[in-house]
Amino acid sequence: SDLITTPFGYYKTFVIEEKFGFNKTTKTTFVMDKLKGWLMLAIIGGGITALIIWFFEWAGTNFWLYAWAVVAAFTLFMNLFYSKLIVPLFNKQKPLEDGSLKSKIESYAHKVGFELKNIFVIDGSKRSTKANAYFSGFGKEKRVTLYDTLISDLEEDEIVAVLAHEVGHYKRNHVVFNIVTSILITGFTLFLLSLFINNPEVSKAIGVSKPSFHAALIGFGILYSPISEITGLVMNYLSRKFEYQADDYAKNTFAAKPLITSLKKLSKNSLSNLTPHPAYVFMHYSHPPLIARVKNLKA
Repeated sequence: SDLITTPFGYYKTFVIEEKFGFNKTTKTTFVMDKLKGWLMLAIIGGGITALIIWFFEWAGTNFWLYAWAVVAAFTLFMNLFYSKLIVPLFNKQKPLEDGSLKSKIESYAHKVGFELKNIFVIDGSKRSTKANAYFSGFGKEKRVTLYDTLISDLEEDEIVAVLAHEVGHYKRNHVVFNIVTSILITGFTLFLLSLFINNPEVSKAIGVSKPSFHAALIGFGILYSPISEITGLVMNYLSRKFEYQADDYAKNTFAAKPLITSLKKLSKNSLSNLTPHPAYVFMHYSHPPLIARVKNLKA
């Protein structure tokens, strides 16, 4: 599917993003990103798929339990070490230099009891003018990553407000909730797969006369699409609720005004739609629209 969508991704990057001044990606970077992504997909995705097939041959319909354990372990591993192992393949990261910004971030983290030793700056400007910041990992592997574009676009108090929002996600256990929910959904999906995998009708439904694991896997993927849409809607709804909660946390532990101005700047710089249709928000948005967030912060 990624091969099919690559031409559209190319058009989006080098025509649409270029037209509005967002694109900083070179054609070489675009190609290398794709090649690295496909190689990782072949190694990691292929390895996990091979394990699932082996579990099926070894354990029969109970294969889903073993497959679930492997996928759950992999999910936890990636949440812990994604920034250390995967990000460096695509971007350069360096520790945030000593200065007033680092001091303000550390002061806020100490104030709210959030242990934070790893603060990194990533070269997001290598690909786009859009800004971002995120937390990754948990426990001792917890770290915050700031895009260099975020540092150049926002004032220091605005950056701290954005980080306060991210700390809110952590303090409200949104990170743990998302990880656990992802693992549970994966288990549910694999359980359903175990019910369908031996049904010859699944293979026949996609035009394969001789039933096989591989054909049933493809057929199940098609049949599961409606369920995936439903779980996606639920997760988007919860995500929007979590965004309000994280905004409230930032307002209560830092300040509302710098978060409001930072959200406005980020929205302006990315040309976000200020008045999306509520139905489209319900179907596709993981974050509330800017106006709704500002209204909530001013309440």
